[in-house]
Amino acid sequence: MAKPRELRRRIRSVENTGQITYTMEMVATSKLKRATERVHAVRPYAAGFRDVIHALYDPALVELEPLLRIPEPTRAAAVLLLTANRGLCGGFNTNLIREARRLLDRLRAHGVESKLHVVGRKGVTYFRFRREPLASQRMDIPDRPTLEHAESVVAPLRQAFGGRAVDAVYLVSSEFRSPLSTPPGVLELLPIRAPDRAARLVNPIVSPPPQKLLAQLLPLYLRNAVYRALVENAAAEQGARRTAMKNATDNAGEMLDVLRRTYNRARQAQITQEIAEIVGGAEALG
Repeated sequence: MAKPRELRRRIRSVENTGQITYTMEMVATSKLKRATERVHAVRPYAAGFRDVIHALYDPALVELEPLLRIPEPTRAAAVLLLTANRGLCGGFNTNLIREARRLLDRLRAHGVESKLHVVGRKGVTYFRFRREPLASQRMDIPDRPTLEHAESVVAPLRQAFGGRAVDAVYLVSSEFRSPLSTPPGVLELLPIRAPDRAARLVNPIVSPPPQKLLAQLLPLYLRNAVYRALVENAAAEQGARRTAMKNATDNAGEMLDVLRRTYNRARQAQITQEIAEIVGGAEALG
């Protein structure tokens, strides 16, 4: 059994750790509320934008609009991975990285030359350690991303696709369902494919012609898709961090209970031994 002094030291250490994790849990809870509000604000706009693109989509425009072309076969692809800049959020970053690696493996198994673009310090650090070549890396996107951040991320990929340097662009990010459910997923950003028949409007009347509208709207549509992914990823990160810190705080409390019981038993044993030594010494003197 450990000595009481050592147990006291361990108890103080666990108490300090519990205070830190509790504080981080409260900070994540505060950030999560604001991040959730941004998610709920951006989703209706993204859905409406998608409906507009679907309404304007015309197979006859596929060869005229570079962002609508569907290359056959796909020879080169770009994978955009969104991760967090910080850790202490459970398996959030690990799950995203694993999903990106699976996608890269599938593409390369089919002979597709795949280049990786990473946003977030954790993803950059991981692939640097694995010596995976990175086509681009960003570690400056904050917890509150803006449309300008999204544009700076997607613009090079959009230009590469329009210039036929790549034949497909995939986005790996987390979907924010709830603070306890933030699964990683893969979205094909480019090419923009034909919508389901149920999602299309019949012969919409628009002015100017659909080709001119699409030329202006498609870049904005892609920017908004990446912006939504950045917003949802930020909310998912805070949800995962709050859950991880709450679990850590609960574990610290359970550990403190065990340590305190052990300390009390050790202290009682020490007191009993001291009393026994005093009684034994008194008997020896008598």
